[in-house]
Amino acid sequence: MKPIILQDLKRIEQEFDVKIVYACESGSRAWGFPSKDSDYDVRFIYVHKPEWYLSIDNNKRDVIEIPINDLLDINGWEITKALRLFRKSNPPLLEWMHSSIEYYTAYSTIHQMRKLENSVFTPFSCIYHYLHMAKGNYRDYLQQNSVKIKKYFYVLRPVLAAKWIERYSEVPPSEFQTLLAALLSSGKLKGEITTLLERKMAGDELDYEPRIHIINQFIESEIPRLEQYAKSLQKEATDSTTDLNLLFRNTLREVWEN
Repeated sequence: MKPIILQDLKRIEQEFDVKIVYACESGSRAWGFPSKDSDYDVRFIYVHKPEWYLSIDNNKRDVIEIPINDLLDINGWEITKALRLFRKSNPPLLEWMHSSIEYYTAYSTIHQMRKLENSVFTPFSCIYHYLHMAKGNYRDYLQQNSVKIKKYFYVLRPVLAAKWIERYSEVPPSEFQTLLAALLSSGKLKGEITTLLERKMAGDELDYEPRIHIINQFIESEIPRLEQYAKSLQKEATDSTTDLNLLFRNTLREVWEN
């Protein structure tokens, strides 16, 4: 698929008159639990020409979204949008930056962002995002006697990501297997989750089945505990605006002066 994805990215550059500085996989493939029929969720960061930014109107569209087909879901964020979200420790953007599947990297932008990550990262913002996601998915999918089994991963992954932040105060890795190995000790709970993961990746039709009590019990205890921890975190982070402005200007020069 990579040649097809790169071809589409090149077409986007030409059609929209932009330069893409980074592209990666997002979603279940990057998280480490794709199904046989999973599509490719490609996300990218792009830069317009300098004159696009030199305008009295600042309400221009800052995303590129390509119509989804059965195989590909491709969309991207303009660089200043990405940097504003980076300043807020936006978890989806941080996951892009840590994706285990990179399709394309040009120029130094993503490397410079990674160098600034420790000074920009705010555990408070990130952990609340994951807890909100876990609570919403648990409420919607996992409270009946019969549940859609594969939805467990859309609750377990954000719960484990929040646990990672609690333990390490850093951006959690994107891969579910890494989170699972580091945060849960061997035992029945980890065994049940591992079996479920193996079934999903083997292509089992994980449709409605009786809910798994030990996993529900873990989720129901961890979410409120992590919420209490999150309340102890400071909301404010060091203002990184000056550094991010410099990164943006350097990107413009690096991309368009060549």
